[in-house]
Amino acid sequence: FTNQVLGQLALWNETDKYEVGVHVLPKKLDEEVARLHLAKLGVKLTTLTQDQADYLNIPVEGPYKPEYYRY
Repeated sequence: FTNQVLGQLALWNETDKYEVGVHVLPKKLDEEVARLHLAKLGVKLTTLTQDQADYLNIPVEGPYKPEYYRY
């Protein structure tokens, strides 16, 4: 349900970014849902260090999965 709400908020706040149609939820929003869920479970996540991000070739703030990855 949270994915749908964040998707609707993104559509509402950025209407000029989306044409009418079906869209994949942006990875950043999907990862935000995961963070919210884990926080509710009492899980504390650490942040990647710059060295870790460089090694993985991803930004420190994410998204952490490649664009071709489908959840």
